[in-house]
Amino acid sequence: MFEHLVSFKFKEALSPSKEAELLEALHALKTHVPGIVELTAGRNETLETGNIQGYMLGLRVTFTDRQALQDYGPHPAHQSFVAMLDGLVENVIVIDYPIV
Repeated sequence: MFEHLVSFKFKEALSPSKEAELLEALHALKTHVPGIVELTAGRNETLETGNIQGYMLGLRVTFTDRQALQDYGPHPAHQSFVAMLDGLVENVIVIDYPIV
């Protein structure tokens, strides 16, 4: 299996409705993208405020294997979500690793 972690830093604070829209779209990926074993997404609520560095949304996806992760990138549902981020994102951090 492969783990896919993403942290999103936005140019400005999201409205509650925009944040809810993005999180709903992220959660919907599980039903549309083959090879997803588990998906969680949410707002950063860490008490370690010195470590937030502006990253306010997080995503964790467990894929069946590396190929499922590679197929996820160009998948239309994922690309639709990426289009929703247009003009909103300042930076994104991605970490992918095999689960051993």
